[in-house]
Formats: sequence, C-alpha cells, structure tokens
Amino acid sequence: MLNLFRATALALLVLFASPALAEGPDGQSRADYHAWLAREPAARAQVMSFKQFLDMDGVGNVIPTWQLLRTASSWRDCSGPRFEVAPVAEWSHIANTLKFVSTHVEPAIGDVEAVSGYRNGELNQCSGGAPKSAHRHFFALDLTPIAAVGRETMIESLCRIHDHRGRLFDVGLGFYTGVRFHVDSKSFRRWGSDGSSATSPCNTGIYA
Repeated sequence: MLNLFRATALALLVLFASPALAEGPDGQSRADYHAWLAREPAARAQVMSFKQFLDMDGVGNVIPTWQLLRTASSWRDCSGPRFEVAPVAEWSHIANTLKFVSTHVEPAIGDVEAVSGYRNGELNQCSGGAPKSAHRHFFALDLTPIAAVGRETMIESLCRIHDHRGRLFDVGLGFYTGVRFHVDSKSFRRWGSDGSSATSPCNTGIYA
C-alpha cells in the first residue's frame, strides 16, 4: 500500500511539474483554450459553427478543433490572440488541408499535433510571416508528429508523399528545425528552414 501511494504521488508530481503537460506550448494548451472559451461567449458560437462545418465535410476528427485554432507560436510577443476562429470564407481551405493530412500525412508518420493555424494580418506580419502566407487565409497548419519520429525519417516520408501526391492536391510543404513542418493546400511548392526552395530537403536529398 505504501509503495502504491508513493507511485501515485510521484505520477501526480510529474504531471503537474512538467511544463509541457501543465502549460502546453506557451499558453496554448487545452486548459488555456477552455479558459478562452469561458471568457468569450461569441467565440463559443463561432467554434461550434466551425466544428459543425468540419464534421459535415468529414474532417472533424482529423485534428482536435482546439489545436486548429492555435494562432502563432509568437502570439505573446506580438500581443496577439492565442486562439482565433478564421473568417467563414476561409474554412473550406483548411478542410482541404485536413483531407490531405488525413489521407496521406498521418498514414505515413502517425497522428500529428497542430501548433499553428490561422493568423490574422497583424499577427502574421509581427510573427515574420510572408505577406501572402498560407496561414493568412487558413490554408496552412504547422504540425509536429505525436509519436517519436526522427527528423530524417519524417522528412523522407513527407518528401515521398509530396513527390507523388503534392502536385495533384496543390500542397505546399515546408520544414523548420526539429520535427516541426508546414502543410498547406494553397499551391504546390516546397522549402527548407530558411524559406527557400533551394534548401528544401525534398530537393537536396539531405534529410538531416
């Protein structure tokens, strides 16, 4: 019994002491999302409509809605919203992206977590996004694999998908450092961590 008590106490300590589990990515955790909804009655109605739209289009369960509503990782530095629902006219864009994620990305590398989606114009500019960034009109998601997938394996798998299906689905594919990557359904293109197509691992064949 004492050992069981100690094990339970240790598990609780790890749970609440871990920044990743307790806080999420810089104030954009699930708990932060629910707190945002509690403060913003209008946002609740928008989120319900958005979720209904995704469900009707068959992509409501690809990635949790609260993750899709994360804005930019630099939201705090930019004094921008941590969560935001895109204008209704942009919803079909992310639905197309989610279809590609569901049918091609996740079968190759497993489930993914969305860390950045729609960015309004002001936040996009402040966060260093291109003026015509696919995030600006909700075509894009920045994603990370949930499973422990190595960078080289991830890049090789995603480049193979992009080679075979990217042009057909107008998919943009970009890579950052680590295992964070970008997918959109705006147009076929690819780029590396410096934003240049010349440095895309898919073009260079260098996956490290």
